[in-house]
Amino acid sequence: MTLARSGAALDAVVRVERSGGFVLEVCVEAAAGEVVAVLGPSGAGKSTLLGALAGLDRLDAGHVRVADRVVSAPHHHVPPAQRGVALLGQDPLLFPHLSARENVAFALRAGGAPRADARRRADRWLERVGLGGLGRRRPSEMSGGQQQRAALARALAADPAVVLLDEPLTGLDVETASEIRGVLRDQLRATGVTAILVTHSAVDAAALADRVVIVEDGAVTQRGPVAEVLRAPSTRFVAAVAGLNRIRGTVRGGVWTAADGAGPVLDAPATPEGEAHAVFRPGAVRLVEARDGAAERPTPSGATWAARIVRIEPVPFGAVVQTTAPDVAAEIGTDVLADRVVQVGRDVCLGVDGAQVRFVPAPPPRDTLSP
Repeated sequence: MTLARSGAALDAVVRVERSGGFVLEVCVEAAAGEVVAVLGPSGAGKSTLLGALAGLDRLDAGHVRVADRVVSAPHHHVPPAQRGVALLGQDPLLFPHLSARENVAFALRAGGAPRADARRRADRWLERVGLGGLGRRRPSEMSGGQQQRAALARALAADPAVVLLDEPLTGLDVETASEIRGVLRDQLRATGVTAILVTHSAVDAAALADRVVIVEDGAVTQRGPVAEVLRAPSTRFVAAVAGLNRIRGTVRGGVWTAADGAGPVLDAPATPEGEAHAVFRPGAVRLVEARDGAAERPTPSGATWAARIVRIEPVPFGAVVQTTAPDVAAEIGTDVLADRVVQVGRDVCLGVDGAQVRFVPAPPPRDTLSP
């Protein structure tokens, strides 16, 4: 049964300056009960953003508002324990000397609940996350997945206004991560808590979040509904996360041409003039026979172009072949591999059906904070 939404709206305008010249300048909003995923490459500033929201890092400019309460500003800082924000990271950080029940009860007792009531409520939370009957176990007697379940129960039991999830599935094996992802999805929906999820996984974002914010080099480069962003990536990073090819180019007179003349030439009659990215799945790329080492001319339905193989990655169905000039990945079957046509360093000819290509206009300038 879904409970009433209890989360508070989050409004954050964050500027944090680090030594060495790195500057994080990001705006993030979440409606009450909404889950927003934050994706970005390593070093983009995701952890710094969470630190600012949690109160671990002070702002150089901007604000963090939870509901109608300002909890962070350049000259105003509410301590982490007093802002109604819970942080759950890769490390469950359970107290090693306490049982699972006492770990969860600790959060409730910190909020003023009597000992007996806290223990009863802790048992109910452990039941909700699939740890019924394991309340007496200490962290050392639990698997990594069980510890993460207990940590989730502790975070939600305190009834926070906002939950910050810092790559909580990293370090878990594939099967355990899938199980915990399901528990997270169910409990976030059931409690209606507002959540910010930092992740590097498109699967996590798609399964758990309503919207996604892409952060690269300290700034937001794309934002919107998860499916919309993953279908139309505006940066190379987002395309890689979504498992798509993305080639820069320009539309002129209804024809899209790859940048520097490298890559396909495709009809794009409905695409606005100017810079645009061609986006398509690796599975849409076909390996065709090159003619005297040169690419064939484009056809109304698609195009072919010359490329060089730089990497071959085995997968269950065959291999993913990475080519350069431009960078494009193609999926090939085991039968093609068996023909020994595909080899690193070999020049080949690739083709793509124009009907399977989307054209994404070049992104606008990055977000900047209001003065």
